[in-house]
Amino acid sequence: MSAAAAALGAVPAHAAPDADTRAEVDRLYEAAEKATQAYDRADERAGVLRREVRAAQDHIARQQQRINTLRERLGSLAGAQYRAGGIDPAVALLFSDDPDDYLDKASTLDRIGSRQAGQLRQLQAALRDLAQERAEATGKLAELERSRRAVAAHKRTVEQKLARARRLINALPAAARAAYDRASRGSRAGLPDPIGAVAADGRAAAALAAARSALGRPYVWGANGPTGFDCSGLMQWSYAHAGIHLPRTSQGQRFAGRQVPLSQARPGDLVVYRSDASHVAMYVGNGQVIHAPYPGAPVRYDPVGMMPVSSVTRP
Repeated sequence: MSAAAAALGAVPAHAAPDADTRAEVDRLYEAAEKATQAYDRADERAGVLRREVRAAQDHIARQQQRINTLRERLGSLAGAQYRAGGIDPAVALLFSDDPDDYLDKASTLDRIGSRQAGQLRQLQAALRDLAQERAEATGKLAELERSRRAVAAHKRTVEQKLARARRLINALPAAARAAYDRASRGSRAGLPDPIGAVAADGRAAAALAAARSALGRPYVWGANGPTGFDCSGLMQWSYAHAGIHLPRTSQGQRFAGRQVPLSQARPGDLVVYRSDASHVAMYVGNGQVIHAPYPGAPVRYDPVGMMPVSSVTRP
């Protein structure tokens, strides 16, 4: 079962929500978590594209300046020729927007000097490069806009799922709702102390220490710290403290290292849940993980078997 169901199951029997409400809240939290991972993936791609577009625009500006400089040099050369007795017909073609057309006419090349020909070729290459870079930048801008729309769509989906789950919880009788809220925000004090297990290596130990420092901080969908986290955001933030960059999503983190059997899990390993890898936690030892569960539940320890484990990854 999911973390949401685990929390609901912790509500005393006399105050437990009915089975239909429990199943629906669990389904909505699971669907919201999947949409959150899609949001994180789209948002990460949008960030990459924004950086690529900025770099392309900067390079295009530098290339345009280079072209302007080349044209100025060629213009100075043409002016000197005019003052010496008129513009050579070949030099007049330097002001064309299409130097390719001129350079392709090899029969006219003997009418200009080698210096002019070299500058023409530079201008030709620069114009060709500029046209290609502008086309690539246009494509990136279009992809960025598509990614922005995807981010917005996933955001709406997450918000709708979470709002629906909250409405279901708020519709519970007061006693059941209070019991649910206590369970979802509890310290899990009944769990054994996970301290003392040995991490896989020094980097895993550093990541685990960072994750433990986040205990009690709120679940915030789409966040990767330091004041709030979603499940994969907590893993990325924790391992960044160990000098390791993890992918942003739980699906990407699933393949961010060597996979090991659950029976061989060591503190610092990533435990990935569900067949679609839509939730991830960090193993801490003694059959427990630390993770950002879902809205309303802070970063905390939970049993490693809180929901179906699909894989364990050692970064």
